[in-house]
Amino acid sequence: MEWSAAQVFVVSLAKTRPKRNDVRSVTAPFLPEIFSRPYPFSEVAIAVVALGAAMSSAANTKHDRPRDPTPGAGDIPWRWVGAIVLFAVALAVYSVHFLKSRAEPILRARIIETLSARFKGKVEMASFHVWVDGNLSVSGEGLKVYGQNDPNTHQPGIQPLIGIEEFHFQTGLLNLLRSPMHVHTVKLKGLVLNIPPAGDRQQMDNIRPENGKVRIYVDEFLSEDAQLIINTSRPDKLPLEFSIGNLKMEDIGAGQPLRFQAELVNPKPVGIISSSGTFGPWQADRPRDTPVKGNYSFTNADLGTIKGLGGVLSSTGQYAGSLGSIVVEGETNAPDFRLSVSGHPVPLRTVFHAIVDGTSGNTYLQPVKAKLLDSSLVAKGSVIRAKGLKGHQIALDVWIDNARIEDLLHMGVRTDPPIMTGAIQSKTKFLLVPGTADVANRIRLTGNFEILAAHFTSDKVQRKIDELSLRSQGKAKLAKASLDEEVQSDLSGVFNLKNGVLSFSELHFQVPGTRVDMTGVYGLDGNTFDFHGKASLDATLSRTMTGWKSVLLKPVDPFFRKNGAGTEVPFKITGTRSEPHFGLDFGHHENKNAQVSNRP
Repeated sequence: MEWSAAQVFVVSLAKTRPKRNDVRSVTAPFLPEIFSRPYPFSEVAIAVVALGAAMSSAANTKHDRPRDPTPGAGDIPWRWVGAIVLFAVALAVYSVHFLKSRAEPILRARIIETLSARFKGKVEMASFHVWVDGNLSVSGEGLKVYGQNDPNTHQPGIQPLIGIEEFHFQTGLLNLLRSPMHVHTVKLKGLVLNIPPAGDRQQMDNIRPENGKVRIYVDEFLSEDAQLIINTSRPDKLPLEFSIGNLKMEDIGAGQPLRFQAELVNPKPVGIISSSGTFGPWQADRPRDTPVKGNYSFTNADLGTIKGLGGVLSSTGQYAGSLGSIVVEGETNAPDFRLSVSGHPVPLRTVFHAIVDGTSGNTYLQPVKAKLLDSSLVAKGSVIRAKGLKGHQIALDVWIDNARIEDLLHMGVRTDPPIMTGAIQSKTKFLLVPGTADVANRIRLTGNFEILAAHFTSDKVQRKIDELSLRSQGKAKLAKASLDEEVQSDLSGVFNLKNGVLSFSELHFQVPGTRVDMTGVYGLDGNTFDFHGKASLDATLSRTMTGWKSVLLKPVDPFFRKNGAGTEVPFKITGTRSEPHFGLDFGHHENKNAQVSNRP
């Protein structure tokens, strides 16, 4: 084994006891070598220890021998003490100079060389600094570690596997001599971690220490503005990006999970997400299998940042599983949720169970239980990242079994109060397509519904319904009187919502004495009615009228008896909420036949 000069010096002191006034003879041969050779810092430290041993030996020699009676002889050791102090100061100055002039470029070169060899790629570092201020401090900027292949082909140029805008750490000088070297805190800014596509992730194996040996142990990482990018080789699929504002990771060691605390600003809806838990150990070859566990809170989320929505959302919950299948249990609360198409704030609460694929961002809701005013609904479905479009596509199956139609209309329709009240049951397929348009214009609904014991809130509409019911029962005279009792209606149908307009391929309306089967459209702004169909009445046509009208209609009663009904006539509802129009629809029926006969 080759010994350094400092180590030889220590051994020589252990074997040789210097004589009085011979410290100079012991140290002199080594002084030129100490100040001429570029010793590593550890050897300089050994030399300082050796010099202290020489001083101790000289002092002990003085006490063992009889006092020299020569005048002034006792003053000689003090001269040597002063010389040794001066030497120690000079050695300290040299040590600092060495760290600045020699350690900085050597350490920089070794970092670049080590990373380049590990990742088999180019390593860049814009700046690197080392200084001593009681501790050893290290900082740098523009560190980029490239792999064998470009991990992100969706960006121009070759992207690094790891990029760090700024880094800084410090440690005590004695920690340099420990194995592994111990660092309390490493601060990072602008960390970007590019996970390569699935078939090329063997490059990330080099992040792990070789043979499980940890050369540096870090208590915690503090990261600001970090970004995790999970890339794909498919040209039609964009990488999945996670932006993390502030991240604290603790207890970092080989094969151990990271304990983290993270805080980030969610882009849409804008709000603060705080999360803490454990992540890892990282499975470089199978990122989807990396364990994750923790809890989260999402506060002050401004739903107004999503076009067409409004209100403030909060959410809390916990999650566990692997990165490819994270089970999330949580709840949300939006006390003033609203759609811009209606502008009516309503309290909305949900409790959900979801499976999240952390590698794609896709979420599978199984299920979501929502409470809107006094109405309950259950939804199952998925939130899938759209191909070639910005945003996600939300597809849900919604069941409404215990709800009120007025609650749903209050949320979705501008008219106030809602046009009707009553219990509703429905099965609906909900689809929200991605895009930048208003939410109301991106919602697609297809389903069926049944409303029982409905009451129209417009007195004008309800009076016409009451009158229709009495006339169809042959009680035309009572229809003219002012009645306190209001008729309840039953409605059912099949509908489709697109671009803010409800279309009914089937709409069945029934009151005592009348059944109406229609098709038509209804605008969510509440200002448009356009329904056409047929009305089947229990009474004959003449009995729906009084006076001379009844007499004139008697000859035509046989022509309107159909399908066992007293009367069957074409019927329509048009106009607006404030000015509805109910009436016979012979013109529409004729126009429809004309259009059919004119088709080529």
